[in-house]
Amino acid sequence: MSESKTPPAKLRRATKIVATLGPASSAPDLLEDMIRAGVNVVRLNFSHGKAQDHIDRAKLVREVAQKAGREVAIMADLQGPKIRVGKFADGKVELKGGEKFVLDASRATPGDLGGVGLDYKELPRDVVSGDLLLLNDGLIVLTVDFVQGDAVHTTVKIGGELSNNKGINRQGGGLSAPALTPKDMEDIRTAMSFQADYVAVSFPKSASDMEMARQLCNAAAAEYNHKPHLIAKIERAEAIPALEDILKASDGIMVARGDLAVEVGNAVVPALQKRMIKLARELDKVVITATQMMESMITNPVPTRAEVSDVANAVLDGTDAVMLSAETASGRYPLETVQEMAKICIAAEDAEDVELDADFTGRVFRTIDQSIAMGALFTAHHLGAKAIVAMTDSGSTPLWMSRHRIHVPIYALTPRVATQRKMALYRNVRPLLMDTSVDRDTALAEAEEHLKKRDIVQSGDVYAITCGEPMGAPGGTNMLKICRAR
Repeated sequence: MSESKTPPAKLRRATKIVATLGPASSAPDLLEDMIRAGVNVVRLNFSHGKAQDHIDRAKLVREVAQKAGREVAIMADLQGPKIRVGKFADGKVELKGGEKFVLDASRATPGDLGGVGLDYKELPRDVVSGDLLLLNDGLIVLTVDFVQGDAVHTTVKIGGELSNNKGINRQGGGLSAPALTPKDMEDIRTAMSFQADYVAVSFPKSASDMEMARQLCNAAAAEYNHKPHLIAKIERAEAIPALEDILKASDGIMVARGDLAVEVGNAVVPALQKRMIKLARELDKVVITATQMMESMITNPVPTRAEVSDVANAVLDGTDAVMLSAETASGRYPLETVQEMAKICIAAEDAEDVELDADFTGRVFRTIDQSIAMGALFTAHHLGAKAIVAMTDSGSTPLWMSRHRIHVPIYALTPRVATQRKMALYRNVRPLLMDTSVDRDTALAEAEEHLKKRDIVQSGDVYAITCGEPMGAPGGTNMLKICRAR
């Protein structure tokens, strides 16, 4: 390929970037720059702000994306249960090792050095003598001495500064809080009012948590003729043994390394991350890797070497997307963080091996559309095709294609904006909107013209294209054609 034909770096990147919107990134011009720099999915964190704030931000995202000439997905991230301490009279206390400290669910007065109230009233029923409670992301550790009524009496094992509303985890998991709270149910209605493409469910413990979330989402979205995709945030110890069932009940997972690390221990998380990404890809689900990926860039203009390695390793593991939280929501360098993350993704992808032949060994494809998708990958890889093109209504064919590593870009042409937005999260898939003719030959010619206008293929380039007959029938991909652009 000549140098003049090499696509810009932003188009070569396969791994997608999820960025959290917040005070630092809500200016329209800045958000537009971030989308142009590589943001594919915008996350709205429902742990902060009111319903109208999220409605306004969703409207902003849609307007700015249109101005930038891109379609990005919107992910509504539900807060989940608030397992937190209450407030302190002075805003914080300094706990020291060996001191006694009481977590009291019935306490109405502000906290002090002796104890504090609880947002999570069920804690006294969930713990027993000898349990370890980890506060403030595990920076403070309390040993449970005994439970008396609504009061959990503890001894400080590892002290430090404890301030208002810091989170509580039990080592090993086991807190009974439900994944979906009344606030989440109201937030689902808000998210469906602006047709969020993805809903991330916090702290699911089982497939039934995700099934309930799907019922609530579909009911709330019915009047808009919309069906969001669901992401299960894996952040509880109990979710690990139920991982396969949770994945099957979801459209994807988030490797939420913060709370998960507190519950299972930091050392276990890297191997769990690899296992979760591998299983998600095997089950044809998407996966997002999150938490502290570029944490130092909240205050610094460049990432640490360790952060660069962390992002690169997630890419090499095969994650669909890497996520930014406070880095873009409240950090000093939101645009620079996106730019740095995009560069890391591209460098890691350039170094990854493609083992398509090994991927297909022993695999059985039971449906025509999935067999066509795999045939397109195999043929395009061995022919050295310029692109793989999937004409799709539902997005299923590009999703299957995206589960395998290949250095040939996948262009998904769809007449549905909702499908285009959902595919913004799929690794190595570039979703494009295109109305197609119901006549197959006319549609194929229109697709090639669409690609040539965007300089994706040029005269003489070989590409693979899949579609279904009759045209426009979901799940009907039944044709693979190898073309040379006219």
